[in-house]
Amino acid sequence: MPFNVKRWMREHSLKLLAIRDTPEAIAGGVAIGLFFGFTPLYGLKTLGAIFFAWLTRSNIIAAVLAGTLYDLLLPIMPVVFIWEYKLGYWLLYQVWPHGVPLHISIHEWRDWTKLITSRVGKPLLMGSIFIATPIAGVCFFVTKWIVARHHRKHPHTATDSKEVAT
Repeated sequence: MPFNVKRWMREHSLKLLAIRDTPEAIAGGVAIGLFFGFTPLYGLKTLGAIFFAWLTRSNIIAAVLAGTLYDLLLPIMPVVFIWEYKLGYWLLYQVWPHGVPLHISIHEWRDWTKLITSRVGKPLLMGSIFIATPIAGVCFFVTKWIVARHHRKHPHTATDSKEVAT
């Protein structure tokens, strides 16, 4: 059975809209989850998203759901990692990495401990931060607008979250 991207997006967006929380908290969770989805910290993405969502009082469920969005990008993640590496290398060393050999095997790209200790890890992490930040910012405002509109159309969702808070 082939993977249906449209169905996956519909199901996850409905799960986000069903969360009973403020639009700001849900949007914050989505932004945090997407931000950590772009980082090369395999094994720590979900934990990082949960911790920062808790720290900023954003919605933890929204952060975890949005963190799984990078699964859609899995087939093109090597291309995204190359962009992140090139941007990070340029930011760290102020030169484009023309001809810089990448001495790291395909299996080491998935092991974040080897990735961080290698000379590829720092530029990759730096690039991922600079690519993920604007994407997370845009997603924050778009998600906040969508959730606020949904709460206006279905006021019981917003009312229930206010009653729980009081």
